[in-house]
Amino acid sequence: MIELTDLVKRYPSRHGDVTVLDHVNLTVMPGDKIGIIGRNGSGKSTLIRLISGAEEPTSGHIMRTMSVSWPLAFGGAFQYSLTGLDNLRFICRIYGTSTEDKIPFVQEFSELGRYLREPVKSYSAGMMMRLAFAISMVIEFDCYLIDEVLAVGDQRFHEKCHHELFEKRKDRAIILVSHFADQVRAHCNKIYVLNNRRMIKFDDVDQAYHFYETQN
Repeated sequence: MIELTDLVKRYPSRHGDVTVLDHVNLTVMPGDKIGIIGRNGSGKSTLIRLISGAEEPTSGHIMRTMSVSWPLAFGGAFQYSLTGLDNLRFICRIYGTSTEDKIPFVQEFSELGRYLREPVKSYSAGMMMRLAFAISMVIEFDCYLIDEVLAVGDQRFHEKCHHELFEKRKDRAIILVSHFADQVRAHCNKIYVLNNRRMIKFDDVDQAYHFYETQN
């Protein structure tokens, strides 16, 4: 289970603290498929980073009794002077798992070819996202965090990502942030709108999007 209780996140600015999330509450059970929609700047990516542990809340509490991924295709944790392969080894050490048996999958899935053995700082944004997604799939998690569905590569690559995440791992929990109703409808059974720094739950995707589209 993941439980967010009265979560508050503020950032300092030149004009004082800015509140991005204000007493947000959310419970994610094993196997839940949570869709979160909201306008740009509403705090969706901040919420994902807080759930992943990449950032700490200003106040409130996050309880995690199941393992949680980093945001899929997020390369912010890479060591840019290391090669893609060395980054894989580094991440595997952090998670206490073997590396050598995972190299073939990352090589094939990321489609980086010889660049897997080049420094990550030489990668394009798309190459880095493909590497990050491939590494995300070799470390098994109970809950996967998806910030804007898999805008990585071409349609064929999208289909590979879909198979790995939504078919092979269909028993896992997901938290999906997206602007697109069809993606939320296809993958989620619980829908929230992040509006005015608060989370609002809806039982129906169309109701959620009607509310979303009528807000300023």
